[in-house]
Amino acid sequence: MSETYRILQSVFGHHTFRSYQEEAVNAILARKDIMMILPTGAGKSLCYQLPSLVMDGMSVVISPLLALMHDQITALSAFGIKAAMIFSMQSTQEIQETMQACRKGELKLLYVAPERLKGESFLNFLQTLPINFFVIDEAHCVSEWGHEFREDYRQLFRLKQYFPKTPIAAFTATATKIVEQDILHQLGLSAPLIIRAKVERDNLTIKAEYRNANGREQLLSFLSAFKNESGIIYTLTRKETESLALFLGTHKILARAYHAGLSTEEKNETYHAFLNDEIQVVVATVAFGMGIDKSNIRFVAHMSLPKTIENYYQEIGRAGRDGLPSSTLLLFSTSDIVEHRRRISEQPASEYQKVAYEKLGAISKFASSQVCRHQQIATYFDDAIATCKTRCDNCVDGEKQSVDISHEALKLLSSVYRTGQRFGLHYVVDVLMGSHNEKIEQNGHESLSVFGIGKDKTKAQWHSIGDRLMELEALKVGEYRVVSLSEYGAQIIKERLHVSIHAARLEVRAKASKKAAKVVTGAFELSIFEQLRALRLEIAKENSIPPYVVFSDKTLKEMAERLPQNKEAMLEVSGVGEVKFERYGEAFLELCAKLS
Repeated sequence: MSETYRILQSVFGHHTFRSYQEEAVNAILARKDIMMILPTGAGKSLCYQLPSLVMDGMSVVISPLLALMHDQITALSAFGIKAAMIFSMQSTQEIQETMQACRKGELKLLYVAPERLKGESFLNFLQTLPINFFVIDEAHCVSEWGHEFREDYRQLFRLKQYFPKTPIAAFTATATKIVEQDILHQLGLSAPLIIRAKVERDNLTIKAEYRNANGREQLLSFLSAFKNESGIIYTLTRKETESLALFLGTHKILARAYHAGLSTEEKNETYHAFLNDEIQVVVATVAFGMGIDKSNIRFVAHMSLPKTIENYYQEIGRAGRDGLPSSTLLLFSTSDIVEHRRRISEQPASEYQKVAYEKLGAISKFASSQVCRHQQIATYFDDAIATCKTRCDNCVDGEKQSVDISHEALKLLSSVYRTGQRFGLHYVVDVLMGSHNEKIEQNGHESLSVFGIGKDKTKAQWHSIGDRLMELEALKVGEYRVVSLSEYGAQIIKERLHVSIHAARLEVRAKASKKAAKVVTGAFELSIFEQLRALRLEIAKENSIPPYVVFSDKTLKEMAERLPQNKEAMLEVSGVGEVKFERYGEAFLELCAKLS
């Protein structure tokens, strides 16, 4: 057995590599620069952690977030791998102690934030160490065309200036071809091996639907399939994170809010409670979760439309990192698009503003389309895959029945025109419905030919039709959400053009979605899995580490199926290596013996 495979099995507890991992490991061992684009949860970390153990010297990992670095080091410690981090909130003594450990050769991996590499003194310090290679994690932060550009990442070109002979391994889960080329150019990689995996998470189910009112009943329906499971819910505002967390609490779901307005102490408390399975759900703004290493997140829900497909793909990627089936839900409305457009319009006119509008258009079309959602994401990232068939709502529902709303579209567009194109959609719908209110009377719109011609539909249905006309860009939304006709809208009126809508969209505001299907998780007795999970929690508390660091849900479920009775059988379970067996194996063997 080669040293690479020996370490893969004895340290990480795996008998084989996942797709693309071995190619990356071999390239790093051959001292080549590499650029790896691999979906979240596909095992990027092992691609650099394993070769670091094989090679002499120490690896330096550049990572954007403190929480991400901390999670990685905690997980490495459970494998018996010595790693440390240097960050700005440490005392001078703590930093000096870590630097001394580096000089003595006591560490295999050193994690640092990108801003640390701006200082000449720190770069000079690194030059005194036997560094085998550099790792740049979340490499999309290098590119101005990416969705999380960071100025400090832009300075990483200096690595090649100070360490011209030291290989660089850059990793990201999201990069279009434009972003990929920008990363390669900015980092100055030398004849790099580019590994681009398929942009597909085959364990994720993706669903998107129009938000009904505030979407809370739809959310509860979705959450009913995930009793006692971990998940993240993203909202647009800080206020909403707090109100939604309280709402979930009234339904006996342990949830906490997380946003940038909270104190560091409050955020850390929520973060660690989530890692340690003390709470079920974190309700957060996008300030939470980038790079979180918690493997047993079973669901991610969005209560409004994300800014870009890159953001969305990164955020849903936090579910199912252990490879087990997980689900996602996106609730959205046209008001989300309007709000994003408003924010973009406040930016200075530039190429970046233009790109921001294009990215918003892409996520808007993704949310409301009928095409396979996995296929749409892949296409966005310049990849080509077959339809998923069973892992998104569009494929499961098949060809959704469309209904002709040409006549209704004509009514609504005519009402916008007749009322002077200076009111919002709510007012126009009130005119269509023949509502008698003071504002309509003051404007004299009761006398219009369109007044009351829409009584055959509910207000909710008219708003869905209005949303559809905005998607088709037949209606434009201006300041204060005033709607007006576009050229295409005028053309629909003049030429009586055909307009259709998915039948479900005329019902979505009137009733919540059907109860979510229970996620199928494997052939094992749930009661056995729960007892194994209880033991894991007990061991985690004793060792002051997150439960998933002991063993992942995937490992526990395989253990529940096999119920190993000796060390050899336990080591055959994926995720159980020599180090973890020595630390935790006997306790699990004892429980398996009782359960068999």
